[in-house]
Amino acid sequence: MRAEVPIESVEASAYRIPTEEPESDGTLLWDATVLVVAEVRAGGTTGWGYTYADPAVAELIRGKLAEVLRGRDALATEAAWHAMGSALRNLGGPGLSAMAISALDVALWDVKAKLLDLPMARLLGPMRESIDAYGSGGFTSYSVARLQRQLAGWVSQGMTRVKMKVGRDPDADPDRVAAARAAIGEAALFVDANGAYATEQAVGMAHRFAESRVVWFEEPVPHWDRTGTREVRKRIPAGMDVAGGEYGYRPEEFFNWILSRSLSFLQADATRCGGITGFLKAAALCEAAHLPLSSHCAPSLHVALGCAARPMRHLEWFHDHALIEERLFDGFARPRAGGLSPDLARPGLGYEFKRADARAFAV
Repeated sequence: MRAEVPIESVEASAYRIPTEEPESDGTLLWDATVLVVAEVRAGGTTGWGYTYADPAVAELIRGKLAEVLRGRDALATEAAWHAMGSALRNLGGPGLSAMAISALDVALWDVKAKLLDLPMARLLGPMRESIDAYGSGGFTSYSVARLQRQLAGWVSQGMTRVKMKVGRDPDADPDRVAAARAAIGEAALFVDANGAYATEQAVGMAHRFAESRVVWFEEPVPHWDRTGTREVRKRIPAGMDVAGGEYGYRPEEFFNWILSRSLSFLQADATRCGGITGFLKAAALCEAAHLPLSSHCAPSLHVALGCAARPMRHLEWFHDHALIEERLFDGFARPRAGGLSPDLARPGLGYEFKRADARAFAV
């Protein structure tokens, strides 16, 4: 058994990357995305992780969490995960605290894999060689023509599932969804309301969307409304999944979603739910409950996890994050035949942060 490898240093930085143009979904408008990068050095090796959050997360990593981790065994990822959670108790577990822990947990797994000279997929123990990806974008700020081009483009690249945003203009949503269906042929069509609808409204919209053969309705009502979500699930057309979970920050939240029977498809985001450690816990809960799992955003991070987690069905190829990762991650991979495979020739995550290229976006 390898001796302990003390953590020598912990660093963090933040980068604000503008979007191609102002974008929106059912409940939010934005014109940039903030990438927070965490780095952990141990045994002469540096591991890195990331989250999409606020620059305040970098300060939390450099300060309180760095104090928690320095001197700890870099190989003991589970112990570090719990220590970080305990240290942030009085700051609140969800939100920025969980995102900071997530980025550091990924960095710890990366440095562990590098110290053991293993690609992440091998360290986690794969059960499949690749994971399907679905194209995700279709922002409410897009014209119908651009919406159709984007979704049809993913289908032409081999993706069999695509997702669009709804909820900003409910009166226009059925026609936009119908236009999307016309553009993608027989590919599976997902919609994401980002919690924009009220319960009765969501039920009615589900029946309208069924006319365009929508098979996935994500966050039809606000994510914290499990009662409303359960009501939507009970009353929507057969064959349409109700999905959610992207705002799960702790295993207990996924457990409560499962107990509520409000979702037929659970989502987890390793940049929010506690990193690789937290994602594996969510996957274990899904497996025990016989509930399918999909990852949310951050496509590069979820490739190895998607190959290791048994209940995982696909990962989200989110437009904004894919553009950022292609630009700033050395080793970034695009889907081939609609799926992604981990790089088994490189230890760790399989890709590295291109700091020089990111410098212009530093905050």
